[in-house]
Amino acid sequence: MRTNSWIPTVFNDLFNNEFMTKASATAPAINVKETDKAYTVELAAPGMKKEDFNVHINDEGNLLIKMEKHEEQKEEDKSTRYLRREFSYSKFEQTLILPDDVEKDQISAKVEHGVLTVELPKHEEQKAKVSRQIEIG
Repeated sequence: MRTNSWIPTVFNDLFNNEFMTKASATAPAINVKETDKAYTVELAAPGMKKEDFNVHINDEGNLLIKMEKHEEQKEEDKSTRYLRREFSYSKFEQTLILPDDVEKDQISAKVEHGVLTVELPKHEEQKAKVSRQIEIG
């Protein structure tokens, strides 16, 4: 009884070489900037659309950023069969603990040129009124 053990070897030799690199899953880069008035979170996500994101504040008051994209290349050809078929699937989730000075009901987000930008405005500082008795000399 013969087995077709050569198929996986040929298959791997064909696709696992320096000419066809395998896609690796990595987390997107995140930048966090601070100014006097706000924090800004930038998340690099090339090829993603706003529909691929979910940004919300969870029950604990933390900012949760989720990103998910699923693509499948379908080719209907009954004369061939697949030896290898790759699907494109990306998923990322990040929780950020928000500082106490963030105005949580004013947070906004947008996607532009492959970058998700989340604006976290700070509470406006209330100037403390100084009340004191002035001694007459």
